Amino acid sequence: EAHVAALLPANDRGAGIQYLDPVPPARLDLDFRDWIRALEEELDRTRDVQSVGAGERAILVCVTAGRRAEEFEYAVEELKELARSAGVEIAEVVTQRRSRVDPRTVIGAGKLQDLVIQCFQSDVDLVIFDGDLTPTQARNLAERLDLRVIDRTQLILDIFAQHAITRDGKLQVELAQLRYVLPRLAQRDTSLSRLAGGIGARGPGETKLEVDRRRVRDRIARLERDAKKLHRQRESRRAYRTRRGLPVLSIVGYTNAGKSTLLRALTKKEVPIEDKMFATLDPASRRLRFPRDREVIVTDTVGFIRDLPRDLMVAFRATLQELREADIFLHVVDASAEDLKRRMAAVRKVLEEIDLGETRELLVFNKIDLLPPGQGASLAELHGAVAVSAMERTGLRELLERAEEELWREEGSGARVELAEPLAADGSWQ
Repeated sequence: EAHVAALLPANDRGAGIQYLDPVPPARLDLDFRDWIRALEEELDRTRDVQSVGAGERAILVCVTAGRRAEEFEYAVEELKELARSAGVEIAEVVTQRRSRVDPRTVIGAGKLQDLVIQCFQSDVDLVIFDGDLTPTQARNLAERLDLRVIDRTQLILDIFAQHAITRDGKLQVELAQLRYVLPRLAQRDTSLSRLAGGIGARGPGETKLEVDRRRVRDRIARLERDAKKLHRQRESRRAYRTRRGLPVLSIVGYTNAGKSTLLRALTKKEVPIEDKMFATLDPASRRLRFPRDREVIVTDTVGFIRDLPRDLMVAFRATLQELREADIFLHVVDASAEDLKRRMAAVRKVLEEIDLGETRELLVFNKIDLLPPGQGASLAELHGAVAVSAMERTGLRELLERAEEELWREEGSGARVELAEPLAADGSWQ
């Protein structure tokens, strides 16, 4: 018997497939050309119109994997924000409740079948999974979906690659990407011929996979040598600051909490800011002058996120070393975020992982302008924080006075602080 089926246009009931009754081939009375042409015309009519030059379209896939409902909801919203920061247009969000992910395809067989149909109907370019995919899962999903499939770590790496500006930042991003790619080479079909290193030393019996692996290892070794040189340069700059005896305030916090905006508001100097996750990758340092010729350095570093990919932690180790010089952390929190406690805990967890959990912390609740009047101040008082709006430049005086009190509490100066001009022409200590 002949079995015939076709994908139907999306409708209110979701994805659908039209199945024809199985009949012997000789009795199959169907004009396939007219039938397929009619289906394609209907698909074109129901498909969303895309503007010229629009970014890639994607379907996001999230599995509960035993997480509580509230925690899972936050994870979905965070994945959406990450996708938007990467310039991805979100076509749909697919969720599934499972006690654990499927070891072969993350989601169940039935859900995967629905996902295949949704990908065709939504005309997407890629599928993004929350959580890390094993090489086997990535291969199985790509073969079944016939699309690019990436996970949360790859998405974050892509955002970092887009925002890396300096040589230091680009080097660290590439290092993280290569470390992520290396164990997955056996599952890749594409060549890594654009990667430099080791090209003239391939043996006559080497397979393409072995050559690709060697290229990546050689490139990683070269980048690590360059990273060590940059690390020594940073150490020299930190030693200079140490000789001058300048206290350091390091701004830390969850990504997109407004850290760079706060640095700009405090120093009145231009700092690149965007309402996106991980807009800042390269550390920036500025100077503030306190009374009686006191000076402090204020530094801004890369933002944190829950389950920060290990490859990023390793690659940005040199950047995070800047935090070791801090006398006090200005822990900036987005006061308008519903899950601010979870974000605060995620930042503190990262600091503990790099052995900086004992550094003094001054909580700064930012973006109070997005809350009803008085709510930001009440929330900050509850947590022993300072309420500010870096965008509106409110609450900064209290923040500086609290910082001065923490830095020179033994002297009890009580004096007011003033903003200072940067030491370098561009306002940078780098």
